[in-house]
Amino acid sequence: MATSSVPQVKAGFVSGRYSAIEARKLQLEACRKYDYQIGTDEKGKPVHIANYRDPETRQVVAQHLRYQDKEMPWRGEPKKAGLFGQHLWGPGSAKRLIITEGEIDCITVAQLLGLKWPVVSIRSGAHNALKDIKAQINYVESFDEVVLMFDMDDQGREASKEIGAILSPGKAKIATLPYKDPNECLMKGKGQDVVDAQWTATAYRPDGVVTLAEIYDEAIKPVEQGLPWAWHPMTEWTYGRRFGEICGFGAGTGVGKTDLLTQQIVFDIADLKQRVGIIFLEQHRSETANRLAGKLKGKAYHVPDGSWKDIDRVKAIREVADMDRVFLYNHFGQTDWKRIAEIIRHLAINEGVKLFYLDHLTALADPSNERESLELIMEEMASLAQQLRVWIGYISHLSTPEKGSHEEGAQVSLKHFKGARAIGFWTHFAFGIERNKVAEEPAERLITTVRCIKDRLTGRGDGQTMKLKYDQKTCRLSVATQSQYGGGIDFSAGEDESPPAQTGATPNEPEDDPLPF
Repeated sequence: MATSSVPQVKAGFVSGRYSAIEARKLQLEACRKYDYQIGTDEKGKPVHIANYRDPETRQVVAQHLRYQDKEMPWRGEPKKAGLFGQHLWGPGSAKRLIITEGEIDCITVAQLLGLKWPVVSIRSGAHNALKDIKAQINYVESFDEVVLMFDMDDQGREASKEIGAILSPGKAKIATLPYKDPNECLMKGKGQDVVDAQWTATAYRPDGVVTLAEIYDEAIKPVEQGLPWAWHPMTEWTYGRRFGEICGFGAGTGVGKTDLLTQQIVFDIADLKQRVGIIFLEQHRSETANRLAGKLKGKAYHVPDGSWKDIDRVKAIREVADMDRVFLYNHFGQTDWKRIAEIIRHLAINEGVKLFYLDHLTALADPSNERESLELIMEEMASLAQQLRVWIGYISHLSTPEKGSHEEGAQVSLKHFKGARAIGFWTHFAFGIERNKVAEEPAERLITTVRCIKDRLTGRGDGQTMKLKYDQKTCRLSVATQSQYGGGIDFSAGEDESPPAQTGATPNEPEDDPLPF
């Protein structure tokens, strides 16, 4: 092993000598140039010594020691030190600067490049990389290109992105290696791959930015209509429901929003054969089961009015259960968004659920800071839907309208939604559900207006409305057509009505004493 003596060092520092390090395939000249030594400490323990210098005075101000057990303590004043090897290369002394994650990797790359090109290292691993670069930002920025050749693990990749984000646009490039780090590449005979990596390093690009060429195959896929709604007018307005979207429903108290979503759920599981996640925060799971079975069979199984037999109710619930497409959130009243997000993620990844219904969004808000908490929830919900490629439908409570009452049929506007600013920004579609619960005419109490108040896809659905009639005998909502004469409601099933195969029903004339939704 070739060695060379060095002058004495300051008191408190470890004295060493220059030497080739065969175990790392590092040559004597490379170690000498970078002032990397081997020696023994005051206790006689063998140690590697990386000498760090003040960028201005170029005097040794700190030592980074490496022991066989990988312990790596500091001596001296590391806060005064620059990057490892920085004293060798003046600011802007070449077009390209290469930065590695450790001293051994730094020497490795410099050696492979013939000790002719600027190579430096951060001081204390990937977790401190950003701090180290910020401390020497003027030096790093003085080079036209900065190649980040960090370890090929999660920490190294993340550190590369963090540094790339603070450098001037187009300056940072991220190298890719066949093994974990440059020295491992050298040890495994892949030194040329390290040399090539500096030339093939890709320009840093923030997460989420792609070129059209990169997504060309995805972009040319056929444009398809999404999953249909239970009521054909909504499908026509929206071109269906697409995975990755979130849709909001707003209505006054007791107007029938949960009932409408329940019928939509039964359409999804019975007609579309989709798996559905139901997160109803203010309805017990057993009531949800009875309502689903009732929608399926056209019976008010949740109302003990004597219109059905219990044996039929039990059979209907069994039929829904045997579909194996319904997943219920099992904790009544639990209103923590992080928990709900965890449930959605689990069901999507592990159970293949693609459609989710949340009733209601407002229950998840922090009462002490409702607006900001809803903004955060909406942002995270939209991101979750995109990431998991699922569809999420949610119910929102409404604020009091300027005139009238939502419970008396007042028109719903997007600004009435609690957290309207966030909902308006993140929601793909929003619908108002309107019904006059206290109308003098019993027939009018059975009519629900669904109004599209947000259409991000095309804008064509904005302002579109449809009227649904609630049939007391079947407990289902079906499209009520407008009469061509006089503008009244025609309660007969017209040509425009397309009831679902299992959930639809021919509407009947309203009775004098309508049942509540």
